[in-house]
Amino acid sequence: MRKLIVLLFSSIMLAGCGTPSGGGRNAPDQPNSRANASAKVHTELAGMYYERAQMGIALSEIDTALQANPNYAPAYSVRGLIHMALREDKEAEDDFQQSLRLDKSDSEAHNNFGWFLCQRGKEKESIAHFMAALKNPLYGTPERAYLNAGLCAKKAGNSKDAEEFLQHALLLQPGLPQALLAMAELSFANGDHSAAKKYFTSFSEKTDSLTAEQLWLAVRIERKVGDHNSEASYGLQLRKRFPDARETKLFMYGE
Repeated sequence: MRKLIVLLFSSIMLAGCGTPSGGGRNAPDQPNSRANASAKVHTELAGMYYERAQMGIALSEIDTALQANPNYAPAYSVRGLIHMALREDKEAEDDFQQSLRLDKSDSEAHNNFGWFLCQRGKEKESIAHFMAALKNPLYGTPERAYLNAGLCAKKAGNSKDAEEFLQHALLLQPGLPQALLAMAELSFANGDHSAAKKYFTSFSEKTDSLTAEQLWLAVRIERKVGDHNSEASYGLQLRKRFPDARETKLFMYGE
């Protein structure tokens, strides 16, 4: 899902990573510091082109980075993300594994590989990588790994662990939108409608535009808590902005 790719680079509003250069230590030191610097710069450029969905240029930048330093671990991690976006799963997995062979403490590589596994139906395997990312005390954005662990545990149907991970993410970054939305969904599913309303309200305050799915969740939450004015307001938005959406049809039929 395209919108979930935003969980990967914090520098490009992605929730899973900090920077393309990785959260652990870099690859083993090379005698040529200029080569290391070149590899880092071209890897960061690749991340920027990845953000813009210019995958061909991004791959070219990674090639340049690896020509400068074939052992620069973050380059393999970023190339793994590019292959993931291109649905080239074997190449993506190979790159993530190579990145971790070169630097097993790289939190970004663990986080990226975990997200790849989660999106390919291997949610249980993914959690181990998010936890590995969190073991590194130098990891700059641990809330991202907690968020991804929560989303993947939720996807696997493990609500208890999902809530625990998401609460950790919100302790570290109270306004993290994806965590607020996921907690609203979990709370609604668990029948805690007051909490669902609280989380969704906080989420909506940090979001410019709600999707049809999110508006339908809001309608159902407000219906359960008995706030008919808010229910009608969300319903009006749903009908106006998404007249042909499945969620709008569910709303119109009173489900």
